[in-house]
Amino acid sequence: MARQLTKLGYLDVKKTLFMLCDLQDKFRPGMKMFDPVIKNTSKLLQAGKILDVPLIVTEHYPEKLGRIVKELDISHAKGVYPKTLFSMMIPDVQRKIEELYGAQGPETVVLFGLESHICLEQTAMDLLNKGYTVHVAADCSVSRTQEDRKFALERLKQYGCFVTTSENVIFKLMRDKQHPAFDKVRHLVRDPSVDTELAKL
Repeated sequence: MARQLTKLGYLDVKKTLFMLCDLQDKFRPGMKMFDPVIKNTSKLLQAGKILDVPLIVTEHYPEKLGRIVKELDISHAKGVYPKTLFSMMIPDVQRKIEELYGAQGPETVVLFGLESHICLEQTAMDLLNKGYTVHVAADCSVSRTQEDRKFALERLKQYGCFVTTSENVIFKLMRDKQHPAFDKVRHLVRDPSVDTELAKL
C-alpha cells in the first residue's frame, strides 16, 4: 500500500530524502535563472530543515568550481560530498543513504539543483533504477539554457519522475494545517515562489 501511495505522488516526511545537486557559485554567471532558483531552493531547504527531512548535498569538482552558494543553509545536511561523476549516486552517497534508511532506502527522493539535463537527469535515472520514487523540484533546478532545462524536465517525466515545485513538495510533506510545524513553515510560503519562467518553456 505504501509504495502505491508514493506512485500517486504522496510524500511521507519519515520516508523522504532531499538531494541537492551542485548549486555552486562558479555556475552563477552562465545561468539566467540561477538567482531565482537559489531563492526557491532556500525556501525548500528551510522547510526541509524545520520538518526534519534528511538532506544530502554534492559539489561537482569543488576545487575548481567552488562550494555550494552561501545563500543556502545546508548546515543540517547529513553529508556534503565532492564528486566528478555527473550523477550524485557516488559510493559515498549510496553508503550514506543506506546508513539513513537501511538497505531498502527511502521511498521517495526530492531532487533539485543543476544542471537539469546533466547531473540532475543522470541522478534521477540512477534513483529510478534503484526503485525510488523521484520528485524533481523544477523551480529549484536550472540549466545554462532554457531549452536544455525544458527538454530535461520533459524527459524526466517520461522516465517516471514527478516534475513538481517547491511549494507543492512543502505542502505534501505537511499534509495538514494542524501539523505542529505549520506556523513556522507558513512564513516561508507567505510570498509566492520566484518565477523561473517555467510557464514559458
